[in-house]
Amino acid sequence: MARKGWPQGAADVWSWTNVPGGRPVEGFLKTISVSVGSARAASVMRVLGALAAALALAGCGPSGFGGPRGDLPAAPPQTQAPPSGPVAGQTIGAGPVRVALIAPLTQGSGPSVVGQSLRNAVELAVTETGVNDITVLVKDDQSTPDGARAATQAALSEGAELVIGPLFAGNVKEAGRVARAAGKPVIAFSTDASAAARGVYLLSFMVESYVDRIVDYAAARGKRSIAALIPENDYGNVAAGAFQTAAARAGLRVMAVERYRPGAVKDAAARIGALGGQIDSLFIPEQAEAMGAVARELAAADIDPKRVQILGTGLWNDARVLKLPALQGAWFAAPENAGFNAFAQRYRAKFNSDPTRIATLAFDATTLAIALARSQGPQRYSEGVLTNPSGFNGADGVFRFRPDGANERGLSVLQIGNGTTTIVSPAPRSFSGNPS
Repeated sequence: MARKGWPQGAADVWSWTNVPGGRPVEGFLKTISVSVGSARAASVMRVLGALAAALALAGCGPSGFGGPRGDLPAAPPQTQAPPSGPVAGQTIGAGPVRVALIAPLTQGSGPSVVGQSLRNAVELAVTETGVNDITVLVKDDQSTPDGARAATQAALSEGAELVIGPLFAGNVKEAGRVARAAGKPVIAFSTDASAAARGVYLLSFMVESYVDRIVDYAAARGKRSIAALIPENDYGNVAAGAFQTAAARAGLRVMAVERYRPGAVKDAAARIGALGGQIDSLFIPEQAEAMGAVARELAAADIDPKRVQILGTGLWNDARVLKLPALQGAWFAAPENAGFNAFAQRYRAKFNSDPTRIATLAFDATTLAIALARSQGPQRYSEGVLTNPSGFNGADGVFRFRPDGANERGLSVLQIGNGTTTIVSPAPRSFSGNPS
């Protein structure tokens, strides 16, 4: 997010089936349900269903990419109430295991809507589980690397065993440096892969995962000759590298990779159009707000989406993109939205405002911290537990942390049509083998 042209990704809800050495989910549900009175039983079991949709290690097995499976609505528009003010120094929960939230609660001279949303998501996770396993130490990084370093130092001095956050890449690097020196892991929210490191795990959706999934799917559907139209920014640079690697692995002929300055796509689109029948697919890793201009230039360059299959990333899961005539029939890789939509409904009920799209990152990380604190004893946040190759299985698809701090995710492929999306290839529900 700190890089030019680098949007923030998001994870949604997980589910917990079995942690190495821990109890299966049925035992976990029983353990918690007997700790509450009958008046709360229905509410707690609903929440534990969210833990079963929110936090479990998946079993190994085949990926199971399949065919159509219904419509997938775009994420709802976001409207947030102004935050009431920073909450640095606050604690959430009262359990024996201490976990830190490092978030941008303030930015410049005022409070941050994004930071408040992350903090609220942590509270929601702690409240909904109905258990008392962790205490979350809420720290403000003031949206700066120096602030992240100071906040992490303070949290560790107060006994934090795990750091959740920060959000911005530079802040993640500083927090990670401090936490690693103390032997404590970080689960952070940046989409910038350069922020990942051993012990510093990124929970967000990475552009590399989007590119791998959509290119592999295009090849599986018989596409053989591809071009790319890629913006000249940091997000585009990563996408370009991932595209070349994925195309080579899939055996696709890359006929052209045209780069363009943001907002100046006309000439690059014309060069793609001049390829005519030499290509059967075109990859465009552009952000939603820029796709209107890109779509106009595709039409002006006579790039017919009925002849050339347009491919994109999860950044297109946005109502502004779905309505563009030039993109009807396009495919893009993305997580499913059901988990976020359910989370957002509960968030609105509690806080009377919409969450930011990345609020589920804090919710998921907190729910994971609670489940591991309950099941894993002294090894709860160890590398072996966090990087188990079976991964985590959630409403957004399976994912797993790699030892280098990056992640792998199971994504669906969606097709745009009539202003909405249809799942043309469901996300895999499990991993097989070790991370690549």
